[in-house]
Amino acid sequence: MNWSTHEFIWLDWVILILGILSVAFAVWYSIKKDKEKMKGADSQDYLFGKGEPWYIIGAAIFAANIGSEHLVGLAGTGAKDGVGMAHWEMQGWMILILGWLFVPFYELLSKKLGRIVTMPEFLRYRYTKTTGTWLSIITLIAYILTKVSVTAFTGGIFFEYLLGIPFWYGALGLIAITAIFTVFGGMKGVMTLSAIQTPILIIGSFLVLFLGLAAVGDGSITAGWQHMMDYCGTLHNGYGTTHMFHWATVNASGNPDPLYHEYPGFVVFLGASIIGFWYWCTDQHIVQRVLGQTKDEDNAVVMKRARRGSICAGYFKLLPVFMFLIPGMIAATLAGDPASGFHFGIKAGTTDPDTDAAFAQMVKFVLPAGVKGIVTIGFICALVASLAAFFNSCATLFTEDFYKPMRKGKSEAHYVLVGRIATVVVVILGLLWMPVMMSMNTLYSYLQNIQSLLAPAMVAVFSLGIFSKKITPMAGQWGLIGGFLIGMLRLVTNVLTQSGEAVMSGWLWEHTTWFWQTNWLIFECWLLVFIIALMIVVSCFTKAPSQEQVAAITFTPAYRKQIRDSWSTADIIASLGVVVLCAAFYWYFF
Repeated sequence: MNWSTHEFIWLDWVILILGILSVAFAVWYSIKKDKEKMKGADSQDYLFGKGEPWYIIGAAIFAANIGSEHLVGLAGTGAKDGVGMAHWEMQGWMILILGWLFVPFYELLSKKLGRIVTMPEFLRYRYTKTTGTWLSIITLIAYILTKVSVTAFTGGIFFEYLLGIPFWYGALGLIAITAIFTVFGGMKGVMTLSAIQTPILIIGSFLVLFLGLAAVGDGSITAGWQHMMDYCGTLHNGYGTTHMFHWATVNASGNPDPLYHEYPGFVVFLGASIIGFWYWCTDQHIVQRVLGQTKDEDNAVVMKRARRGSICAGYFKLLPVFMFLIPGMIAATLAGDPASGFHFGIKAGTTDPDTDAAFAQMVKFVLPAGVKGIVTIGFICALVASLAAFFNSCATLFTEDFYKPMRKGKSEAHYVLVGRIATVVVVILGLLWMPVMMSMNTLYSYLQNIQSLLAPAMVAVFSLGIFSKKITPMAGQWGLIGGFLIGMLRLVTNVLTQSGEAVMSGWLWEHTTWFWQTNWLIFECWLLVFIIALMIVVSCFTKAPSQEQVAAITFTPAYRKQIRDSWSTADIIASLGVVVLCAAFYWYFF
């Protein structure tokens, strides 16, 4: 047997099949035991989960974030643009804000209402009913367009290059398996699968990292790292892809930095932070991993476990750059040396290298036979867990924010069934959107661009709603709706102008270049400033929030004591460790 073959062989397929069956049995057994413990279906447990340990919470947050856009898009971006995209990944410090700052607010409202709250419900309570409804609509649209479809689409690419499965078989198969898993597994299934796949995914990815460096360095990992840094430092007109900040400078040959348009100076950090704030602190998909721990327990105990889970996830979030992005840079280095025998795939209908194939090809190229199958199990579990988390969050939003208010008094089994039907609907909508995704050449850039148009409104509404008692209900409503509509208008112009690259004629286009041609990250920052200003102005002319609404963000002395009792010196030290490691990465790749 050729253990160093660069292809999947029968041993890998046997291990893969047996591994998937074993994982399926483990998840089924966990769900079975949990149902026996629950003694019947419960919509809150199905949608949110219940009382998981802090390390399971951390693993679930991490697993919910890791999807096929990382396996394909992040590694592909690493091969093409280097560490520029690391701004979106080196955000363990942002998860700390969720655990230390936002969890107490969410817990406070949950305590006042006597039940777990969703993010739209939080805004509905702080602002208006319309505000919460609009957030539910925006979130569901965002999940369908930027989460479910993107994950399935890039998953199809991953399976195509790694396993040789035709794209549509891989994409549709992933959606079908995940839909079945989510419908019957609920949040307990997602949590269990997250706990199984996280260590496999981490170990497997680091095997790709170290073996890839060894392949570049002729057996030496340190030599491989240096060779990779030297080679990637010569790319893009000599500006290189080994630094996170790109400035509008010109080299001796008069060539500008070609990556400045994608990562403009310090604005890239601000833009990535805005998206990160929305995603990690206010997005139902992530927050639900923490909110699921609030049932039938003392608040201090809940906050302690949720905070420590967030800290754990902060450390996990340091890993994707090394798990996916750096291997993409290694792939670029190997592809630059014809003698290595490494090659990317070829984009359909072109002769250009398909950098999105970087990670899948690395798995085939550097891992020995047998290990390929084991590692692929973790990758498949990661894809299913991430997509299942999206499905589950969509089911939660629909059931809790639309269906229950309209159909009160139904049985718990009925609400669980409605959540499952909502999952199926999301699957269908995701499938309908897939052909549109197929027509887009820059999928990962499209994903970040969409998020940059949605995030400012979310950040403004949540942050001002929590930190200011003077922001009025109507200000929150118009800030969310106005920001969303402006973002969607910019999206329309992006489609029509090829993200501002096309030459447009006519009076309207010529007099609105500031709107449709401005760099996407700069536009995102100005959109946030505009929404904040809009909310402040509207607050000056509309009715102040009621005492009940202000109470949602006012901590009583007793509640403050519960918060203080929920953290220790060890929690502070562990949190500082995340911040220091993030800062060290920025310093090295500045």
